[in-house]
Amino acid sequence: MAKLSHDLFAAYLLCEKLISYNLADIGEGITECEIIQWFVKPGDKVAQFDKICEVASDKATVEITSRYDGTIKKIHYNDNDIALVGKPLVDIQLDNNEPDSGAPNLATETAPENSISSTDSDPTFPEPSIPHGITAPTDNPETDHSRDRTNDVVYATPAVRRVAREHSVDLKFVSGSGKGGRILKEDVYRHVKEKPASSKAPTTSSPVDSSKQHFVQANTSESSATARLSGASAVVTGEDRVVPLQPIQRVMFKSMTESLGIPHFRFKDEIELDALIKARQRINEHLNQASPNPDAAKLSYMPFFIKAASLALSKYPILNARVVSDDGGQPKLLYRAAHNIGVAMDTPGGLIVPNVKNVQTKSLIEIAEELRRLVEMGKSGSISGAALKGGTFTLSNVGMIGGTYLSPVLVSSEVCIGAIGKTQRLPRFETTLVDGKPVEQVVPKHILVTSWSADHRVVDGATMARFATLYKQLIEYPELMLANMK
Repeated sequence: MAKLSHDLFAAYLLCEKLISYNLADIGEGITECEIIQWFVKPGDKVAQFDKICEVASDKATVEITSRYDGTIKKIHYNDNDIALVGKPLVDIQLDNNEPDSGAPNLATETAPENSISSTDSDPTFPEPSIPHGITAPTDNPETDHSRDRTNDVVYATPAVRRVAREHSVDLKFVSGSGKGGRILKEDVYRHVKEKPASSKAPTTSSPVDSSKQHFVQANTSESSATARLSGASAVVTGEDRVVPLQPIQRVMFKSMTESLGIPHFRFKDEIELDALIKARQRINEHLNQASPNPDAAKLSYMPFFIKAASLALSKYPILNARVVSDDGGQPKLLYRAAHNIGVAMDTPGGLIVPNVKNVQTKSLIEIAEELRRLVEMGKSGSISGAALKGGTFTLSNVGMIGGTYLSPVLVSSEVCIGAIGKTQRLPRFETTLVDGKPVEQVVPKHILVTSWSADHRVVDGATMARFATLYKQLIEYPELMLANMK
């Protein structure tokens, strides 16, 4: 009898075309995301490409859109819950004229016969196990998971939302000063200051965001000349407290813990930039004359650093490889043909590492154009999953913020990472001819320090040193870089 009831229920679902819409893979290595906000609630009609919700991973904030026309029947998570990749986000009842396109149907995911007891009076499906710490989805389809949302969508990053929660601030009443009305941390702090004294709730000191403590970050949101102070003046000292890690912190905790198993070989060296400074100046003068938009055509130093890394990787391809294991668990090296060089960026949403694809086939101008595109996407929080996948090598320019020497930390998908410090004007000895005789003189030079880390399980120190030396030559003598370009 129970099996018959179960089959009737499955047949009903099949007629209704009720499908589970799963959270797709939005980035390499991402297994979970935090639900930032819902744009729909049970009973809402949706069409293809309508926004369903906004989720945040350790690398980006992404808006999830619908693939179907239909009606939202159930939402599986609340705001701020952790959603698992590959698990259902919502159940959608398709319109009669909407094909299911082979999508997974709840009616086809019936339980085995022996999973239903003969004493069960109601047909049910087995509930999936839920990891500890994740809120179980509710079965009440009438629950409004939008948290009293209004017609106005609140655009804010997870870090901003955390600050708002710590200060008991409703973001619906905060005016955003960012692009497109996006709310920034400064807007929250300003709102806290402007609130009447009687309405302010006691607050405690904000924990340091660990996403700012990692290796190299190319600052795309602040000027490199000055480090703006945070709104710490609005935070009052209070009692110690324990808070859960944010999604970005959880993934960093996991990846950096894994990196502890990788023995790092570190190498640092100085590079003179004077010749590159002159070459870049001449190139930009030409671009300014040839381009109708001089600012867009201007080259920064990063395209030179990225291209030099690619040319050096062509000579030492092991540094572009990845450690993998075969079916028997034996370690092997995967040599990758594409030079997808990641650039760490400090965005309003936190640290992200998009990569420039196929640098080995790109010119300096093409690399500069791709970098500008990625930076703009990072500022607006619209970095795509494709831009975050497939990185083979990482460069970070901490000199945009400050600092000279670094010890960058590897991720398990790469065997080498580089960090670039700030440029300094320092005295150096130089031999010149005076009246036909060599004379040593102290002259000013523009110096930066590159810091490298390699996986010492597969990369020996001599290889790392030779790579770094070739990289130094390509930067100090730009004509060598131009001669080796294809």
